[in-house]
Amino acid sequence: MELQQMRYVVAVAETSNFTRAAERCLVVQSALSHQIARLERELGARLFERTSRRVRLTAAGEAFLPAARQALEAAERARAEVAAAGGVIRGRLAIGAISTVAAVDLPAVLKRFRQGHREVRISLRTSPSEELVERVRQGTLDVAFLGLPLGVRPTGVHGREIARDDLVAVVAPDHPLADQEDVDVRRLAEETFVDFPAGTAGRAHSDAAFAAAGIRREVAFEVTAAALMARLIRQGLGIGMLPSAFVPELPDLRVVRLRDAPARIEHVVWSRSQPSPAATAFLSALDISPAER
Repeated sequence: MELQQMRYVVAVAETSNFTRAAERCLVVQSALSHQIARLERELGARLFERTSRRVRLTAAGEAFLPAARQALEAAERARAEVAAAGGVIRGRLAIGAISTVAAVDLPAVLKRFRQGHREVRISLRTSPSEELVERVRQGTLDVAFLGLPLGVRPTGVHGREIARDDLVAVVAPDHPLADQEDVDVRRLAEETFVDFPAGTAGRAHSDAAFAAAGIRREVAFEVTAAALMARLIRQGLGIGMLPSAFVPELPDLRVVRLRDAPARIEHVVWSRSQPSPAATAFLSALDISPAER
């Protein structure tokens, strides 16, 4: 069984198409198909169901895929460790972040890191905090930036608190609350809200404020990205609650302080396993030692 064969299987599984998988792997489709067929004969099982309209994993393929990914990651990690021993940082660096990260200027940090480590392949994805923590635990992300309510800590990972601030109300410039200096939660309950999806850590911050006051509110629009939330607020479709450190990113909206505002804490987290050389270098750029708990 060869690593190249595993790479082909992963590519087909992720694209659901032999042609696109071959293009990704920079080989002709006939060569990719031949190697997968050869691997299937070696394993004694079909990995894919092929029809004229679709390609999907068989039960054997579903069982094989995680092990193939682990083998490819282990091989890449081994190459990265050898390079690091010679003073060169390479390999992959997978970072995750909430859409309202504010404790660090992430684009600026990534730019500086990329300039200093040209051989590292950097990827970035935005997701809710709970999904990011799970991906760090699984090893598909190396480092993630989270936002969690006061008293909630990420589990199963190493991490550090990097900032805390309060939520504020965010409204359109022509909203009746736009000229208010501050407001209480009971007044906000009269409004229609734009917020993050129910059950996410981002939503928990604002839900907690209304639960503490014993009142309900209407969330008409659930979004996963702060940028879309801001666009809906600009159109007067609702108001939002966002971390005070993030709202300077939205200079055309009005900010109203909340009395008894709920707190939001930002964390950076990484795996409990030994970080890769690239992840170690990235954490060091944040003045963090991977040995921290």
